[in-house]
Amino acid sequence: MAALAEVADPERAIGSARFFKTGPGEYGEGDVFIGVTVPAQRKVAKRFRGVDAETVNALLASAVHEHRLTALILLRNEFERADKSTREPWVEQYRAAVRAGRVDNWDLVDSSADPILGEWLRSRADYGPLLEYARDPELWPRRVGIVGTFAFLKHGSADATLAVVPIVLDDRRDLIQKASGWMLRELGKRVDRELLLGFLEEHAAQMGRTALSYATEHLTVEQRAHYRAL
Repeated sequence: MAALAEVADPERAIGSARFFKTGPGEYGEGDVFIGVTVPAQRKVAKRFRGVDAETVNALLASAVHEHRLTALILLRNEFERADKSTREPWVEQYRAAVRAGRVDNWDLVDSSADPILGEWLRSRADYGPLLEYARDPELWPRRVGIVGTFAFLKHGSADATLAVVPIVLDDRRDLIQKASGWMLRELGKRVDRELLLGFLEEHAAQMGRTALSYATEHLTVEQRAHYRAL
């Protein structure tokens, strides 16, 4: 925390609080920023390579956004450094943080759900827990379930994404819409364009405008118009 305070910028903190919607009734209501860039947080995390779980938990428990994000950077680093047989405690620590509401903004989710939880589940050929997260009505666990499928897409498998996205199709919250459309777009780019088109033929009529816009971003003008018309 002291290391992060050394590179904090109060002016940046004001802009970050506005950018991450911390006002009353907004998705990040009450979050606290001290104004540290993500590259600076990564440099700080690098200094503490080999950190223990207790320190990561202390950072995760902080009200300061950058403390929690740095904790997730540290957790990811230790997860990736660990032998495959010793990774599970880090994954369980991550899942405990999600349950406790400490992974509670889109940048926190997006920097951790895929490389920690998603990668762990992919290595075990089991995306079942991502379905459970997607069924959670709360915003952040649901986004974890969606973004966690990215790990499978990066390794050429669309199964997790195709199983998760239908669960959240009726959710019109902007951050769920964007995550769903993003994963579908990546499915078409990284795995199989025809799988994406088939999914859209079946589900475009149910999708929100934002999710559909993200999902069809790399399609032709004619294709985008066709799916919007549905």
